[in-house]
Amino acid sequence: MPEVNLSELDKVSRLLLTVPLRPVQGDRFQPTGFPSLGAATYRTKAGDKLLVESTQSMANRLEATCWDTATNKPVAALGGVSHVTVTRKGKFLTDSMLEAHRINSPYLLEGKDRKFFDNLKAELGGLEEGPIDRMKLADVLLKYDVGSLIHGVFLAKKDLAGGRLRVARALSAFIEASGAAVAASGGVKNDHVNPSGDTKAGFGNVPFSRDEYVAERIDCHINLDLTQIRGFGLDPKAQKLLIALALYRVRKLLDGDLRLRTACDLEPIDRDNLVAERPKGFKLPSLVDLEATVKSAIEGCKGMMVQTEVTFEDELKKGKETADGGDTADEDEPTDDTNDQ
Repeated sequence: MPEVNLSELDKVSRLLLTVPLRPVQGDRFQPTGFPSLGAATYRTKAGDKLLVESTQSMANRLEATCWDTATNKPVAALGGVSHVTVTRKGKFLTDSMLEAHRINSPYLLEGKDRKFFDNLKAELGGLEEGPIDRMKLADVLLKYDVGSLIHGVFLAKKDLAGGRLRVARALSAFIEASGAAVAASGGVKNDHVNPSGDTKAGFGNVPFSRDEYVAERIDCHINLDLTQIRGFGLDPKAQKLLIALALYRVRKLLDGDLRLRTACDLEPIDRDNLVAERPKGFKLPSLVDLEATVKSAIEGCKGMMVQTEVTFEDELKKGKETADGGDTADEDEPTDDTNDQ
């Protein structure tokens, strides 16, 4: 299979892509929700808009396209990329590719197994004072977790250069709806045994309201910061890998499952013709061609990356709970990566 020619991107600072989306069925969709806020609506010169999916959540969804949940490994096309796997009692627990904060995950850095933390600290030695050597930081991140160079990371540990090691996202995306309006509805949770039962205990009929939305237009906005990738100062082979991986993630997300929530199932209006606004005319390659390019790029960087295993045998303590005994997190709350500078 032919590799993708990425030379069109050599002299541009950004790859900007806007992909029109539509609901798979009907017109309604459910946007992301935030605690104490609900749906994020706002008014612009162009009219009322709605945030359908946040930058934080999209980063996690893009990373998830590279993970095979059946085998708990990167998908076959990405065999050989750097990442850190965490095991517990001899079984898979999590991986840096699944963690919202990537290698800043507490399962990697806060456990009794200090081997990975100590290696990271040793290889990042010399960054405690003065300006951060971003080339050195990039080399270490490439070695242990290449996704951190694409989706960003903030190593907020005092023992790691005083908690100053931060990389912004090179690849970011969000979904926004224009001309958005509420589609109000509702329903009843029925209890056919005891309709007038104690609702606080989960019994009885419980009526509820529900706000979904309709919109004149839904767009997925994608931004790949090519200047940042080149600014890492990595070997040209590693630069090619980062760009190819980013494009692979975007194409796989748009070709695959954009069912963001129960009532938010979206798809590109024309996924076969995804053309960038910048550089003008650049067409997003097919998934087949990008797979061939990524495999070749991984092979070219084989000596620069490792796959690491960490154990986490610490007690899994419960956090604070709300007054009603429920968890404080909301089902549709996007993960806050706090990676941006």
